[in-house]
Amino acid sequence: MTAETHEGAATAAPATPTLAEATRVWLKIGLLSFGGPAGQIALMHKELVDERRWIGERRFLHALNYCMLLPGPEAQQLATYIGWLMHRTAGGLIAGLLFILPGALVMWGLSLLYVLYRQVPLVDAMFFGVKAAVLAIVVEAGLRISKRALKNRAMVAIAIAAFLALFLLKAPFPLVIFCAGLVGWLGHRWAPGLFGGGGHAGQDGAPEFKGVVDLMFERGELAHAEPSAGRALKVLAVWLPLWLGPVALLWALLGGGNVFTQIGAFFSTMAVVTFGGAYAVLAYVAQAAVETYGWLAPGEMVDGLGLAETTPGPLILVLQFTGFLAAWRGHGGLDPLVAGSLGGLLTLWVTFAPCFLWIFLGAPYVEALRGNRALSAALTAITAAVVGVIANLALWFGLHVLFRTVQPVVVGPLAPDLPVLASLDWRAALLAALAMIALLRFKLGMMPVLAACAAAGVVLVRFMA
Repeated sequence: MTAETHEGAATAAPATPTLAEATRVWLKIGLLSFGGPAGQIALMHKELVDERRWIGERRFLHALNYCMLLPGPEAQQLATYIGWLMHRTAGGLIAGLLFILPGALVMWGLSLLYVLYRQVPLVDAMFFGVKAAVLAIVVEAGLRISKRALKNRAMVAIAIAAFLALFLLKAPFPLVIFCAGLVGWLGHRWAPGLFGGGGHAGQDGAPEFKGVVDLMFERGELAHAEPSAGRALKVLAVWLPLWLGPVALLWALLGGGNVFTQIGAFFSTMAVVTFGGAYAVLAYVAQAAVETYGWLAPGEMVDGLGLAETTPGPLILVLQFTGFLAAWRGHGGLDPLVAGSLGGLLTLWVTFAPCFLWIFLGAPYVEALRGNRALSAALTAITAAVVGVIANLALWFGLHVLFRTVQPVVVGPLAPDLPVLASLDWRAALLAALAMIALLRFKLGMMPVLAACAAAGVVLVRFMA
């Protein structure tokens, strides 16, 4: 192939995929979407921008910026958004559901194995090692995000303030995120140089080419992407009852004290405050699930994240594990495994139904967000706060993984959880240190580190107790 031929192939207009062709690609992405949001977004970029040219670089990044503004898993919402652009509501549903379902099925199976065989010594020893690996993974995620988010002293100050508010004051997670966004919004007016451009806004160097979606816009084939008040009302009329109707029905039939009603109400609330993804919200969920509702023990939340790390799909699937255990323990006369399965399914429903609502309702207005510097500044500040949130999560994990005893110390308005130093588990500390070296120094993949730590956990627990 000559250089001219190669260049011509590179610039040739891509063919518009059929819904069946797109479905096969969305299934492939759903099956291979390991590695958390960073890996999932990279996979979609490779498949949709680089290889198939279904969407241009600039429009892909703009869509990602919009999804970063939303609560919930940004990678799943990005898939829904692009699927909706190309094939309307059917395309969005297929793309979003196929991003979730493979991982949800795996997580359901892992949850069953967890409750049936958790007390088997071998399995228990494996989870001991997995917890140490998860701690290293969370630390690595925080460092990775901090490099992108903390570009100046203002961002560092926001991250520190978020960490202190959560760790020392036990401030509600939604309040921390709201305050960070407000600081960014106001900071744009007072010091625009400190709050300009964040997250994924570096688009100036993006290569220029027209993808399928861009060409469809030019041909006038995307009328469904034009803002319409009537259409917005129809979306609300359909998706709000789909999302909240089951919760209201459970409340009416079972009352507010029933575990299924609590699951529906709690995770519906989470669906509107989960800015920053699974890592950022997990500390808040863990606090409520462990301390408020008594659904899980502290170590079980870490186990759940370890399971979610091994499955395709969004890491927020750890909430499915939480809902499964909550209903399994509070089954109310049902078979515990049936109750747990229903609890996990209910958690999935109220977690992901609003993700489709946000996209189908807001996507037609996404072009209005182009160049809105105030919103970009708010996103920049929220991303900085997420670094502090993840630091708090890493500390929370570290305390419960490395120490056998952790207790709150109340001094006036301050109430940090501090470890009993004599309860340090040297085996967990060793595994966590080795996992961090493997991830940070040798850049090993997440799956090999998890597998190695699980195997090492068996050796340490059985032979070096």
